[in-house]
Amino acid sequence: MDKSLSKTAVIIVDIINNFDFDGGDNLFQHTKEILPNLINLKKFAKENDLPLIYVNDHYGLWQADFNKIINYCKNEKSSEIIEIMKPDDNDYFLIKPQHSAFFQTPLQSLLTELDKTDLIMAGIAGDICILFSAKDAYMYMYDIHVPKNCMASERKDNNDYALYLMNSVMKANIDPV
Repeated sequence: MDKSLSKTAVIIVDIINNFDFDGGDNLFQHTKEILPNLINLKKFAKENDLPLIYVNDHYGLWQADFNKIINYCKNEKSSEIIEIMKPDDNDYFLIKPQHSAFFQTPLQSLLTELDKTDLIMAGIAGDICILFSAKDAYMYMYDIHVPKNCMASERKDNNDYALYLMNSVMKANIDPV
């Protein structure tokens, strides 16, 4: 493994989504735009033996079983994204009760156990869940990379502002992958 990647983990936030809410159509369209980049990021992680950690909303199911979350979220709109981006059996899958991937989840413990200090964060919604997750990662002193071509929000201007905050305040690298 490349020495520079030995401390790296990839975190995919809320990619299993039903897009069934106000603003969901916009988020769906913007997610479709970044899907090729997410596919490349997942492929990069697999090729470089980086842990892929999915952290997802629980949709009231409260079970950290990605198949149950997929069954709940899968619909005509979401099926393609879910099928392409769903976790493999060797990936990690955590549920979260709120916006941040760290808030009341075992993510920090998992990263410590895996000896990871550098995070590549991607997924949706950038202006909420990834922003909150990046804020917590920054507070826990992780090095953060949020590729701007691997994050989508309902509105592009909100996405751009979240990227600006992550870069300027949280010192996140936002270069594309």
